[in-house]
Amino acid sequence: MKGVLLRELPLSTPMHRLWAGTKLVAVAVISVSLLVWPTWPMVGAVAGLLLVAAVVARVPLRAVPIPPWWLWGLVAFGAAVNAVVSPDAVWLYVRGILFAVVLLWATITMAWTTAMADVAPAFATLLAPLRTLGAPVNDWAVSTALLLRALPMLLDDVQVLVAARRLRPRKGTRNGKAQDTFLIDIMAAIVSVAIRRSADMGEAIAVRGGTGSITATRARPGLRDAAAMAIVVAVCVAGAVLS
Repeated sequence: MKGVLLRELPLSTPMHRLWAGTKLVAVAVISVSLLVWPTWPMVGAVAGLLLVAAVVARVPLRAVPIPPWWLWGLVAFGAAVNAVVSPDAVWLYVRGILFAVVLLWATITMAWTTAMADVAPAFATLLAPLRTLGAPVNDWAVSTALLLRALPMLLDDVQVLVAARRLRPRKGTRNGKAQDTFLIDIMAAIVSVAIRRSADMGEAIAVRGGTGSITATRARPGLRDAAAMAIVVAVCVAGAVLS
């Protein structure tokens, strides 16, 4: 199994059985807590919570995405630049990196344990009070659902396109020099694939009854959701107090 992003792991765990809206709210609470208290205790508390969540969700190590070598190089270069300034700057830089990793980790954990079809109804339910203000809640929910469904497929298509383009020989010019149009070709192919995916998804939605079927409520929070939110809030409060 390669690193998995924005895809539900086919498992049945307590994390998977939580309402999608509960996990959306949990990610929001974690994000706000980290933004308000971006300290070592808060980062450590949230990282510990996410580690426990990964164990409960039985996330295999093979599902964890491995960053490319050039990203590690950029991180090392940034650390070296900050080391020239002062040791404190290095610690601040490392904390900033961990801050970003924890936020990304929280989002990926939700994707690993949540069916994308359940996100739109949960999103519409959470934002239902805004309907009284005339907000297009259903449109927001449908847009979010389509993005979450299309992005993993588009990422797979991009990988195939890049691999296929690398096998093609470089184009030549009149003076005999090679002409590298790799970026132009890839961008044109990605736009074409995205348009085709959008058309196919629109036809599928129309066959299934329109956008109303996407935001139809399928589940409601229960006692386990209340317990999960209590744990998340308690961890964030502990991190804030220790900060």
